Amino acid sequence: MTATLGLGLAALGRPGYMTLGHATDIVDGSEPGMRAAAFETLDAAWRLGVRHFDAARSYGKAEQFLAAWLGARGHRDAFVSSKWGYRYTAGWQRQAEVHEVKEHSCAHFEAQWAESRALLGDALRVYQIHSYTPDSPALADDNLLDALARVRDGGTAIGASVSGPRQAELIERLLSVRRGGAPLFGWVQATWNLLERSAGPALLAAKAAGVRVIIKEGLANGRLSPRGDVQPLRDEAARRSTTPDALSLAVVLAQPFADVVLSGAATKTQVEENLAARGLVVPPRLLEELTLSPAIYWAERDALRWT
Repeated sequence: MTATLGLGLAALGRPGYMTLGHATDIVDGSEPGMRAAAFETLDAAWRLGVRHFDAARSYGKAEQFLAAWLGARGHRDAFVSSKWGYRYTAGWQRQAEVHEVKEHSCAHFEAQWAESRALLGDALRVYQIHSYTPDSPALADDNLLDALARVRDGGTAIGASVSGPRQAELIERLLSVRRGGAPLFGWVQATWNLLERSAGPALLAAKAAGVRVIIKEGLANGRLSPRGDVQPLRDEAARRSTTPDALSLAVVLAQPFADVVLSGAATKTQVEENLAARGLVVPPRLLEELTLSPAIYWAERDALRWT
């Protein structure tokens, strides 16, 4: 099955984010300004065929904006995935000492599930643990796993996003969890891009096991966009008469494990440029020489500033 492009709302629901140049994308960082920008970007994505939208409780007002947009436009065939596990703490500021606080407790899941469900209703098809990492207690909490299974049995698929240099190991752990005689996690979301390919084999195993795969950070938080400084990518894009972001996403779309590849666009123009990836045919191993070790990649990512 060919992967599709979706739209992630991490940069659309709050004025601060760690994408390069984010502050210049949406100059009016007020709530009304962000809402208007979100609607414009969502409209552009829908017009170009995007039907999968990915949000999170910690993305500021992303779920609220998405719910309001769906209601205003009447789009009943939208497919929404969202995430729980962080609370937004930046107080609507571009810079803050702490932007979000992580908590993978059963009580936090129950509270955030109720909030997401109230906003998004039947459009919410997948609910994911947000950023499952080695320090997370989630898979050791039977009460939480039982609560997740009840949501799954009620018709909403359960997933998890993973993050950090040990993504492959974390994906393997998720695949081993069962509840009620069936796998608990039907979806996994992971970072895979030209610079960070280490999760690839684990994602292939997930795909073979029937798990759906969402790829996030295909542009490495803007480092693989036209704003980035990866010169071999810029040169290859110029040779192909395209943009670095479109070429980067085309490589992700070519991966056999990908079901949905998220654009993190924050403007109408970025959506249009990103979605040009669908018209490019590239080998899956293109520009493999750019790949960094996971430790280096994630250390550089952790050093990115919120703007």
